[in-house]
Amino acid sequence: MRAERYELVFPDRPEAAQDVVVVTRTEQSGPGGHPVYADPTGIVRAEISDRDEVRMLPSGGGQDPVQGVRAHPLDD
Repeated sequence: MRAERYELVFPDRPEAAQDVVVVTRTEQSGPGGHPVYADPTGIVRAEISDRDEVRMLPSGGGQDPVQGVRAHPLDD
């Protein structure tokens, strides 16, 4: 059974601290056929596989999806 919520951990950047965003499962599926998760604003969207692999999805024009994001399932 897949988690309903994940914590997405974005890679460290030299000029910034590590970013963490909580996302919740939506009714949508991504290009790989896995569930899409989104933050409350809908800006952060990610397809997460059954092996917790993350594919960031653009939510608007001009976005360059970040690579190397890790997903950690959250227990409810």
